[in-house]
Amino acid sequence: MKRFYKDVAVEAAESGWRVTLDGRPIRTQGGAAQVVPTRALAEALAEEWRAQGDEIDPKSFVMRDLANYAIDRIAPDPAASVARLLAYAETDTLCYRADPDEPLYRRQHELWEPLLQAAEARHGVRLERISGVVHRPQPPETLARLREVLAALDPFTLAALETLTSLAASLTIGLLALERDSDPDALFAAANCEQDWQAEQWGWDAQAEQGRELRRNAFAQATRFARLAQEAD
Repeated sequence: MKRFYKDVAVEAAESGWRVTLDGRPIRTQGGAAQVVPTRALAEALAEEWRAQGDEIDPKSFVMRDLANYAIDRIAPDPAASVARLLAYAETDTLCYRADPDEPLYRRQHELWEPLLQAAEARHGVRLERISGVVHRPQPPETLARLREVLAALDPFTLAALETLTSLAASLTIGLLALERDSDPDALFAAANCEQDWQAEQWGWDAQAEQGRELRRNAFAQATRFARLAQEAD
């Protein structure tokens, strides 16, 4: 699609901020007004439009797509988003480890245990650690508390958290990434501990490396989206 606008601006809206193209406010794919909670996030959306050349690249609108998902999909039914995220708590990557006598277990313990303990302390929960692949349910009180934590989040933070959690296969990692002082690259590396371990043993594959970098970038972008959505104006 050819670029169809010249001027990109950000303006206050009744319940937040919005981007305009040649003075016309943008709407989501579902037809709703694209109003975001902070000016910082609106400016990030505007930068995606300003960065386009003569041809518009749909794949470059990461922030826009997350905002639209928050407005069109999550805001009408946030409980569904909470349910999707809670499913990851039952199969959290950080809770499933190799057998204790395997070298991989030591790597997992070094990387994952501090993160699990930090999440447990932050949210007042206890997470079961499992060696092997046999499923073990998390305590009901843990799931109930996590449901409370997730239900308190706004649709924009939930949109980012769904991306973070799915990329990491870990709700623990996703929640930690929302913390203002978190290190997205370190968290992503922790989530990819097993894949990186296998690559160290058998060698790196160029296609796998490219895929890892794409996922790492998506994780960083989702973290940025969450922080911009929470930034005070």
